[in-house]
Amino acid sequence: MKTNKGYHKLSNHKIPLILYVFLLLIITKVKSQGHQHPILQETELEVPRLSPIPTEVQNIKTPVISLNGTWQVALNNNSPIPVEVPGELVMQGHELNIGETAYYQRNIEIPKEWRNKRIFIKFDAVSSHALVKLNGIPIVEHEGSFVPFEAELTNQIKANNNLLEVAVRANTISDVLGCTSQYAAHTVAGILRKVRLFVLPESNISDITITTTFDKKFQNSKLQIKTKIDLLDTDIPDMQLRYTLIDAKGKQKLHKRLSLESTSKDHKNHTISDVIFEVNNPKHWNPENPYLYQLQTELVKNGEILQKNVQNIGFRQVDIKKGEVFVNGHPIKLHGVNRHAVHPLTGRSLTPELERLDAKLFKEANCNYIRTSHYPPSEEFLDAADRLGLFVESEASLTWIQHHASPIWGHWNYQDEKFLPYMLMANIENIQANKKHPSIILWSLANESRWSPLWDKVKQFVKFMDPSRPNAFHDQCWGGFNNAGSTADIANYHYPGINGPAATDTMSRPTLFGEYAHLSTYNRRELLTDPGVRDAYNQPLVTFYDSIYAHRNNLGGAIWSGIDDTFHLPNGKIVGYGPWGPLDGWRRPKPEYFGVKKAYSPIRIINKGFSGEKVQLHVENRYDFTSLEDIKIIAEINGKKHQIKSKIRPRKKGVITIPSKTKVKTLKMTFYDPLGFIAEEEYYDFREEVVIENPKKKTLSYEENQDSYLMRQGEIRYRVSKLTGAINSIAKDDQTIIKEGPLFSVVPMNSEDGGKNNIAGETYQRNISPLQNFPWFIKFATNFDIQKSEEEIKMVIDVTFKEGKGVLEYTFDSKGYFNARYTISEISKQESPYQYGLVMILPKSFDRLAWKRKGDFTLYPDDHIGRNKGTAQLNAVSTSGVAPWGIKPLHSWKEDANELGSNDFRSTKRNILYASLSNEKGSKVTVLSKGDQSSRTWLQEEHIHWLIADYSNNGSEPFYGTPHSEGRISIKDKVLRGEITLMFE
Repeated sequence: MKTNKGYHKLSNHKIPLILYVFLLLIITKVKSQGHQHPILQETELEVPRLSPIPTEVQNIKTPVISLNGTWQVALNNNSPIPVEVPGELVMQGHELNIGETAYYQRNIEIPKEWRNKRIFIKFDAVSSHALVKLNGIPIVEHEGSFVPFEAELTNQIKANNNLLEVAVRANTISDVLGCTSQYAAHTVAGILRKVRLFVLPESNISDITITTTFDKKFQNSKLQIKTKIDLLDTDIPDMQLRYTLIDAKGKQKLHKRLSLESTSKDHKNHTISDVIFEVNNPKHWNPENPYLYQLQTELVKNGEILQKNVQNIGFRQVDIKKGEVFVNGHPIKLHGVNRHAVHPLTGRSLTPELERLDAKLFKEANCNYIRTSHYPPSEEFLDAADRLGLFVESEASLTWIQHHASPIWGHWNYQDEKFLPYMLMANIENIQANKKHPSIILWSLANESRWSPLWDKVKQFVKFMDPSRPNAFHDQCWGGFNNAGSTADIANYHYPGINGPAATDTMSRPTLFGEYAHLSTYNRRELLTDPGVRDAYNQPLVTFYDSIYAHRNNLGGAIWSGIDDTFHLPNGKIVGYGPWGPLDGWRRPKPEYFGVKKAYSPIRIINKGFSGEKVQLHVENRYDFTSLEDIKIIAEINGKKHQIKSKIRPRKKGVITIPSKTKVKTLKMTFYDPLGFIAEEEYYDFREEVVIENPKKKTLSYEENQDSYLMRQGEIRYRVSKLTGAINSIAKDDQTIIKEGPLFSVVPMNSEDGGKNNIAGETYQRNISPLQNFPWFIKFATNFDIQKSEEEIKMVIDVTFKEGKGVLEYTFDSKGYFNARYTISEISKQESPYQYGLVMILPKSFDRLAWKRKGDFTLYPDDHIGRNKGTAQLNAVSTSGVAPWGIKPLHSWKEDANELGSNDFRSTKRNILYASLSNEKGSKVTVLSKGDQSSRTWLQEEHIHWLIADYSNNGSEPFYGTPHSEGRISIKDKVLRGEITLMFE
């Protein structure tokens, strides 16, 4: 929010009466066309100038100069030290406390060719209060963290040796209203985004606003261009505006000239050109075909170009009809993520390359929508969204106003009019900065705040500034919590359960789930223990989005969140909200990334079958705009690739028939998005499953001694304790394979977050440790019943646990299989398990895991911990915290490790057909299953622990709702049953 004001005084000349009346009529007409909005008058605010950066300026070789790089900064009256701009101060090791000021400075030299021109400086973001001086003279003062502002330097600039100073304070009012530093768990202070000098002619273009509106058939479009010119009156007769529209191939689509003699004035005496051009059959911009035109705007005097501006525009129109949002006449379904600008080493200040990478990664995850939580995005991110095709909801930097997560509202009155200017300006500057981007289809007024008459005024002015886009307000549109009657265009609800989509059927407004399907985050110790919780997130997400997709009034949703919000502070701490993104802070895909891609896939193969030698796939096309005839489809039959055609229309279902001259054994289907990346892949293996068998028959025997039974199965020996009924060891020849077990074990649900004091969950810290788990304690065993035949030996034992009673049944058969069953009853402990089953304890040398499973999806990336078939190494490492501090990993996420093992090794593999552990000598233990059990391995107390779980749920994340929380149980007074089948090689 710019807080400086310029004043112009009229000279007090005497004017003849007739001329006076004539001038009065002109002034009256100008005022009627350009009066100030009543809300601005009430708040004494102005819409700040934010010039479009010129591409060319007459007689100027370089009209724009970057001021990025090394500056000097002085803190607490200390001597200046070097600091990088853009960048956060804290992330560079410089603390800025409440009430303190950081004094930035650098010298700037102005090119000789810039003399006698108008010179401006533009800051893309300073957090959170800036006072800019040039040569000791105050130039501009600004409040607000994530929006650009500019100032003119012309009258203060010298020919050389200019000292530019920026006094920066943090934790000011805009920071508090936006919860900027609270949210990041450190003080977000400094010049966060790029800084530029630019030059303009004396008469210059100060603003360009573009609106595109289609006819009823969405064939032809009106292109409205509103250009504001800061114009010397003497220039008017000689001035023209020249507009040129160029398509993506460089072909001129439109070329128009406009005299400035017929323009109007605004309340500040700026010249306004407001014209509408007809454009025939322009290509549409949408996220599936983000076609961009280039608009060239030239200010011309006597045939010479004074100033040229170039910007991309997309022809797209947003409408609301009967509870749905339409883009270019097509109903849309938003499916995306929330995105914070974050990096572990640079905090909220990102490089342009990283901004573009984020857009690319989310696009390739089949997202079509990004909510920029909880502040406006950078120009670089929006440029990428325009080019790649992402709908964007640009959110003002206002959050938790009258919400328990921001404690100050226990003291402040959220309806106090003194806050209106800040609330208003946060939205004005968001629109002013970002209105040129076709990717933006929604303005968000605020995050998780309580509606009030102040918000109604904000909404009114936002609609006045930009009637072409809907607005949203992130509250709760039903229920008793944070529901105060918002009248924003888009209704909103955060964290609905699986019944939420159906509830939107009753809403008159389109209803957006601005945050839903929260990733596991706060169950921090559980996540360190078993990264498989992350893989378990994915199938419920598919179920959830399917429900959203099925309900017309449900506009869509944004998963919380997009990127891990972790900050590796220079003092050795790691802080933030933590690992809540499908991408980690280094931009490595985590297991949920692939789940997002599958849930948001535009292609759904609903069913498959055979018709003679042909394979028939029943397919749903979930693209909003694209027919399958416009995408590349490859069918790989028995390893041979064929291109397939389909004409299934957007949002329709149909059959794709794949002919084959031979019997189809395997089929891989690949669907390429119009932008070239793989949108969907499925793999089908129609061959019969090969059953793993022991090749040789085993001789069975047993013997009893004073304290145990020794069971022999060929070369395998099992020792069973008479005291507890537990198997104390399993050996092959002279080698111990299993030291203890199988033993019954319950892994309790655990949502421990590390215990850090907090107000709203920002509890991530470096010193969080994983969990250990132990078998249930058997007090004693009774009633050993042993039955032997030529084919098997069966042993049934009654046992008493500390927590209940049970029956153990061991079967040793001549085929070489060992089976252990359990029945647990009379459970006295009130406990909710994450998993339960039988655990085995093996020597540490059994550090090679292999598995095959029936995964949730037919095909996974090779580096995904949930892949259907794979191998993993233990690779345990001693760690000094949740992650290596300050070190960018160069390997895949699955290779991250702690003292329990690598992510890949220690993560639960669900629905196994088999899993095995082996050592370097070639000894191997294999568990055979039917796809209804889970395998989890980890290192504990220098031994490998191997749990075969008969029950698993999706984890203990307290933010989970249905469907992710489904399946949770209590085992008190329940009867638990399960088994395990082993084979030794």
